[in-house]
Amino acid sequence: MSFVHPRPGGPADPWCQARRWYERALGWPTSGEAPLELLTGVRFDALGLPLDAGAAVLARPVRTGPVAFDARARRLWFLLAAGSADELPELLDWLEWGAVALDLAVLGPGGRIAAPVPTGPERAVWVRPPRPGRRGVEPPLPVTGLGGEGDAPDLARLVGAAATEAHRARLLRARWARRRPPGEGQPLAFSYASRMSAGTRPRSLTL
Repeated sequence: MSFVHPRPGGPADPWCQARRWYERALGWPTSGEAPLELLTGVRFDALGLPLDAGAAVLARPVRTGPVAFDARARRLWFLLAAGSADELPELLDWLEWGAVALDLAVLGPGGRIAAPVPTGPERAVWVRPPRPGRRGVEPPLPVTGLGGEGDAPDLARLVGAAATEAHRARLLRARWARRRPPGEGQPLAFSYASRMSAGTRPRSLTL
């Protein structure tokens, strides 16, 4: 993974420049004070994964919107279309992950994530930065519905990949904690819908 910062430019204080860039170029509300935070539930929601699981999702051929890394929490935040947080439990049930304990966090109205600001010490950085469109609007964010809407990435495929990698990472961490030999471990569970999107039709939810 590579980390980048927004490039607001200008000689003013980097924190003020970053705040203006988020609010004016992207239309994203901020906390307006240091440490700068982005408010969720207004222009976007956020799906949080542990670093190992999030990195595995980024390595998959799954389209995403902007992705930020919170260094303190060691968590990657995938930005989703506003309203996605309310739909996530039903979506996980539809993907057949509802009964599985997953280390996923989702933020909607009233939530906030650390805003990457190009000054140290760094708390957050962009892994996949937001880029205003030609008309100064925010880039497409994952939305509900297979195939998304227009150029928007598909939320179902992203959540399916996130659930798969979060479950895989949890099992691997548990195995390492028990110090089992490399060849041992628990079977990995995969959802039926996620396997269908990969072109396979499993008879059960385990390999």
